[in-house]
Amino acid sequence: MQFHHHGYVSGDPRVQPAAGVGLDRPDDLPDEVDVLVVGTGPAGMIAAAQLSQFPDVTTRIVDRRRGRLAIGQADGIQARSVETFQAFGFAGRIAEEAYRITEMCFWHPDPADPTRIVRGERPPDDPSGISEFPHLIVNQARVLDHFAEYMANAPTRMRPDYGYAFRDLHVADHGDHPVTVHLTLTTGDDAGTDKTVRARYVLGADGAHSDVRRAIGCVPRGDSAFHAWGVMDVLAVTDFPDIRLKCAIQSGTGGSILLIPREGGHLFRMYVDLGEVHPDTRDAVRATTIDQIVDHANAILRPYTLDVRSVAWHSVYEVGHRVTDRFDDVPLDQRGTRTPRVFIAGDACHTHSAKAGQGMNVSMQDGFNLAWKLGHVLTGRSPETLLTTYSAERQVIAQNLIDFDREWSSLMARKPEDLDPGELAAFYVRTTEFLFGFMTQYPPSMLVGDATHQRLATGFPLGKRFKSAPVVRVADANPLHLGHQHRADGRWRVYAFADRPAAGERSALADWAGWMATSPDSPVLAHAREGDALDALLDVKVVYQQRHVDVDVTRVPALFLPRTGPFDLVDYEKVFAALPDDDVFDARGIDRDGCVVVVRPDQYVAAVLPLDATADLAAFFRQHLLVQGREPVA
Repeated sequence: MQFHHHGYVSGDPRVQPAAGVGLDRPDDLPDEVDVLVVGTGPAGMIAAAQLSQFPDVTTRIVDRRRGRLAIGQADGIQARSVETFQAFGFAGRIAEEAYRITEMCFWHPDPADPTRIVRGERPPDDPSGISEFPHLIVNQARVLDHFAEYMANAPTRMRPDYGYAFRDLHVADHGDHPVTVHLTLTTGDDAGTDKTVRARYVLGADGAHSDVRRAIGCVPRGDSAFHAWGVMDVLAVTDFPDIRLKCAIQSGTGGSILLIPREGGHLFRMYVDLGEVHPDTRDAVRATTIDQIVDHANAILRPYTLDVRSVAWHSVYEVGHRVTDRFDDVPLDQRGTRTPRVFIAGDACHTHSAKAGQGMNVSMQDGFNLAWKLGHVLTGRSPETLLTTYSAERQVIAQNLIDFDREWSSLMARKPEDLDPGELAAFYVRTTEFLFGFMTQYPPSMLVGDATHQRLATGFPLGKRFKSAPVVRVADANPLHLGHQHRADGRWRVYAFADRPAAGERSALADWAGWMATSPDSPVLAHAREGDALDALLDVKVVYQQRHVDVDVTRVPALFLPRTGPFDLVDYEKVFAALPDDDVFDARGIDRDGCVVVVRPDQYVAAVLPLDATADLAAFFRQHLLVQGREPVA
């Protein structure tokens, strides 16, 4: 964390100085905003948190509730989400309070007595080391709390506006604020009063029964699995030995349980199989009581017993698998004729079972994907066409999720006699990369280059998330993870992996750095405005092949030592070296002749290029960033 560059900071360094719209933020919801987010769930809150880093963008997030969510329905946190939390500065704090999944137990009917269950496979949760971050369980409400704190500490001083219910909206074909949104106050002395807000853009993150989705005519496509589950968060006393381990339990008498231990050491969640649902019995299944859910759980757990002492939350739901036909307000037959103004994210555009722990995680990536793009367009950094990539990228991901969840839910619901022993465990291990959130791979587009030079960095696949690796920061000899320095500040990351010569010697890296700092075609200069800091839009870092003690920081090109703040201080935190016993060049398959790896603001690899492919680098950025122009670096 860097601070003091604007003067001595004696308080909490996580509180950024107020700027832009945060200097005089009105308490009341204004009549005009740049972005109106509807819904304070995971997708809406991460989008608002990202937009809170754009001081000149007026963003407000509204919700019909009276205040913060007290009990959330989601609880599984993928390692990919923890990577995202790191970018927002709270991965460590939330991990401290969360339950950490290290392995999973699979229980089956006892072959000697199928009315009883016995422990079977016990695979580790991440056998291949797919991420340095853990798989966590923590209440959704706490995730939202951290995003709320982040946006409150941001330059815009953003906070949710509770007590506003969305009614409808209208999109005009002209005007600076073409989306007219009608809201109704739900709390206080003025409850029932209407409020009209005009916005440049609207994000509907208002859940599975989304009114924003209805207003723009998006249609959910899919079906129901006709299978019901009871879910409960409980405090209980039991003789079941694995009550503090994640378990998939299948009984010989029919039915199964997915057991999820919760944070705090005592609470746990159970998804209890209630069986198939037929249209003529649907109402009866939905009316299943908590006592009946507990009875079902006890029948499945035999010979073990469950004595529930307190119920924090429970519900009954049917598994449904649906994805909307589009994620924005542009009808399919009008694609290319106009850019979108209204978007939907999270459960508003994809619904599925909760048992794979994907819902909150995928929803957050929806919001993260869209928000930085809105920020770039609204600040004049990118053309409006950038916004068309949101639906194009995220709808495919949602469909992949639905396909995966359909298979996982089907396996969980099958009777033991129809399922080979170990089949469920084998599927779980085989799909670890998906379960951890790392199967997302965006195809080539204006934001993702082609794979012509992928061989230069095989460990950074194009379109996939930037998988961090250990390095050493040269200036202070600190070992750290390269990807953990990527903050959710809306900036692109450009990693220059040096060729063999040392700092100060003639090299391909030195030539590249010189071009980046002086050429009018350089993306650092072409897309920056006069008065911008050198790294205002592109955060450029270098990784040398030598040991850190062999890198002379005084001979490093000026590009990697930019000046910052009103005192023109040197930023020493962009120069890194490989670890001798864990070399990033070997670990990520980086060519020893060096290369450039470009990473999007949402942490996905966008381009891999040779150091001498400067024209290609310039052309890539010109696809999605507007040319501004500034003077070369002195």
